[in-house]
Amino acid sequence: MAAIDWIIIILFLLGLIGIVIWVVRRGKDDTSDYFLSGRSETWLAVGAAIFAANIGSEHLVGLAGAGAESGLAMAHWEMHGWMILILGWVFVPFYAHNKVFTMPEFLLKRFNKNTSSTLSIITLISYVLTKVSVTAFTGGIFLESVAGIDFWYGAIGLVLLTGLFTVFGGMKGIMTISVIQTPILILGAFTILVLGLLKLGGGGLLDGWHEVVKYSGNNMHLIHAKGDPWYDKFPGVGVIFGSAIIGFWYWCTDQHIVQRALAAKDLNNARKGTIFAGFLKILPVFMFLIPGMVAAALKAKGVAGFDFDTNDKAYGSMVTNLLPMGVKGVVVVGFIAALMTSLAAHFNSSATLFTIDFYKNYKPNATEHKLVFVGRIATVAVVVLGLVWIPIMRGLGSVLYEYLQNVQSLIAPAIAAVFLMGVFNRKITPKAGEWGLLLGFFIGMFRLVLMIFKGSFTPDSLFGMLLAVNWLHFCLFLFFFTMAAMAIISMFTPKAGEQQLQGLTYFSQSPEQIVETRNSWSTIDIITSAIVVVLCLAFYIYFW
Repeated sequence: MAAIDWIIIILFLLGLIGIVIWVVRRGKDDTSDYFLSGRSETWLAVGAAIFAANIGSEHLVGLAGAGAESGLAMAHWEMHGWMILILGWVFVPFYAHNKVFTMPEFLLKRFNKNTSSTLSIITLISYVLTKVSVTAFTGGIFLESVAGIDFWYGAIGLVLLTGLFTVFGGMKGIMTISVIQTPILILGAFTILVLGLLKLGGGGLLDGWHEVVKYSGNNMHLIHAKGDPWYDKFPGVGVIFGSAIIGFWYWCTDQHIVQRALAAKDLNNARKGTIFAGFLKILPVFMFLIPGMVAAALKAKGVAGFDFDTNDKAYGSMVTNLLPMGVKGVVVVGFIAALMTSLAAHFNSSATLFTIDFYKNYKPNATEHKLVFVGRIATVAVVVLGLVWIPIMRGLGSVLYEYLQNVQSLIAPAIAAVFLMGVFNRKITPKAGEWGLLLGFFIGMFRLVLMIFKGSFTPDSLFGMLLAVNWLHFCLFLFFFTMAAMAIISMFTPKAGEQQLQGLTYFSQSPEQIVETRNSWSTIDIITSAIVVVLCLAFYIYFW
């Protein structure tokens, strides 16, 4: 990092202070403003914010590292632009019509308070123990490999800086920085990709691409290719449908993503925002995964500067060795902003969940000023808990990224099943939603405990055989088991009344809601959505 790069970074930090001052001076203590940016954002801000909330250090470090290790195996999780369309076309209208702030709040209306509280607890635990800590952990690795900043200074500094920004800037600050950083992030990442391919191909872009394919292959492990060591971990049927279940949970029901769409000023902007995000979501494979493959190929060729000791440093080596001074500072600023917006999204969503789903229920008459104050305190608490957990996450070492994918496959199925059955099946009872979520979650956590102590079981023991089931196949089993359990429980428990179901299921929308939804989309929305789907299919066809 040259002096000019550090000057650019300092100017960026001063810009953050300016955004916070602007938000504080123009804002007011209002929950809609603090948690949902006043429901006033345009499609451009919504789409950029959804994309920015998704792109965190797990992409810069984990996804690039996965590319260096296993080629395109993890691309399935990035080809989910079509899944974001389901959020905008199907689920946002239900959330918006019922004017909910949070996903547990939606389950409270569709099922009961126990279902709502269970989802809130599951989500808060997952944010603190995985998303917040992992973003800080991998962010520390990235800053160490790129800027030479000590891991602890980078990780703790990132968390504290983002925590302060979230506390004072709220959702408005997050949406503002998302719009600014998204183009910088995209341009910087593609610059690195092009420079990496040119380096690998001896000055030829296509030559570099052929070198990448030759080194890593282009099989996404959909078929059992002879000698493919990764198929057992990413089997064809399991990886397609398992990743889709995880994707549905993440894109359509996870608070920190859905909250960005709910910040739109109307349904039209929310839907257009998700379509825009669908286009953007196609890019990370080329921004991070393939550059990781390029870095591995450069390392295999013995190119100077690409002697990284772990795959987690693959992307950092690309930034350090390929970008000229000045440009490096701008790109690093874009990446730091991406880390911050992803982390801030989790902070803000955690504060929203605690404030709206717990504190407001306990203090229903609390003023708007008090609710915003509690939201800020909740953000500080999540910051502290995330910092406390970092040493434990760091102790997991190189297995961290794989471990996280397994955790998601255990959390997602039950939540996905409850939302799908709840919205599309009127006969699912409140108790079925409650017990389906609990059963699915506890079974998932039981397998997680077995994973932690897997060294204690022999392969032919009951627990050993359970662990031997592929993690993606187990994800499918847990999803269908939860749905079956809900259907059976619904046969023996009281059904929800028509008044409770009104507007909460696909088949109980009011005529006014149907008209409002229909008036919120146009032909151009259909055409652009179709283009997103075609691009996703084209990617699969090319890399089959």
